[in-house]
Amino acid sequence: MTTTRRNFLNLALLGVTAATVGCSTAAGAGVETKTLRYQGSAGDVTLPELAADLGHLGDLKLEWVGNTISGPQDIQSAATGQVDFGGAFNGAVVKLRAAGAPIRSVIGYYGSDEQAYSGFYVLDDSPIRGPRDLLGKKVGMNTLGAHHEAMLGIYLKRAGLSPDEVKKVEPIVVPPVNTEQSVRQKQIEVGVLGGILRDKALEKGGVRKLFSDFDLLGPFTAGSYVFTEKFLRDNPGTVRTFTSGVAKAIEWSRTTPREQVVARKVEILTKRGRNEDPAALKFWKSTGVAEKGGKILDKELSIWVDWLTERGEIAKDQVKLTDLYTNEYNEFAR
Repeated sequence: MTTTRRNFLNLALLGVTAATVGCSTAAGAGVETKTLRYQGSAGDVTLPELAADLGHLGDLKLEWVGNTISGPQDIQSAATGQVDFGGAFNGAVVKLRAAGAPIRSVIGYYGSDEQAYSGFYVLDDSPIRGPRDLLGKKVGMNTLGAHHEAMLGIYLKRAGLSPDEVKKVEPIVVPPVNTEQSVRQKQIEVGVLGGILRDKALEKGGVRKLFSDFDLLGPFTAGSYVFTEKFLRDNPGTVRTFTSGVAKAIEWSRTTPREQVVARKVEILTKRGRNEDPAALKFWKSTGVAEKGGKILDKELSIWVDWLTERGEIAKDQVKLTDLYTNEYNEFAR
């Protein structure tokens, strides 16, 4: 069943309610947890997983509880205490915080640059050439209410489409691993492809880029890892170790030859024994994180505050930037 914008907002609000009973995994007052529960990504190696393998998390242990393809779902799980941290598009962070979830971003973990970007792709022979050609068309993406729907909205708005016209473009949820096939089989007219999946599709040929997030905004950090305010209060040392460890993994990825990064990721994925195919990792190029060590900037969140306000999804001044993020746990931000 197709997920809708309203579905996502309802999920967010349910998450807020559940968050009131979510709890930290700290063993007791003054005792910080040394185990962080998290969701991974099938066929990929996350930055925390890389940081752990590089030895940058010290005595912290990561406890994998499953995989997710949805950033909003991941941070909602963090808000409700099902996991200890989650990562999502910064607009989803703003939206969940505005709905009352006590979460705060601590480090950026993915973004867009010339090598790492999300593109909106159509078949080579598709009649779709511009924004107005998308009216009445289906656009497949990993989740709604997040990064890709925001990019689509910006693209359409900049072309002068009215709100009623924008509603005629139908974003639908398609698992990333199925997006290329869905476009090729004409189940959808446009598919969002990024990173490994994008490069695999381009290698096969037969598809062309309509636009990308990098085309729209240039280089920018797009998403961040969050913890609940309670977790931050109860486990400041743990969060500091985690955040600085992930920051080191970002910089290691940035400064290490690409072939070595890919080899390390393949080694990590293979030895963890989750029955995954490591072949796609050879296409990895960049995290896309704009600032050194994933430092978070005001503009990386304020743009989505404005976007959500314009859409009427949050009220003006409903959230403060100072409540959305902190760099205090990131040694690279000092």
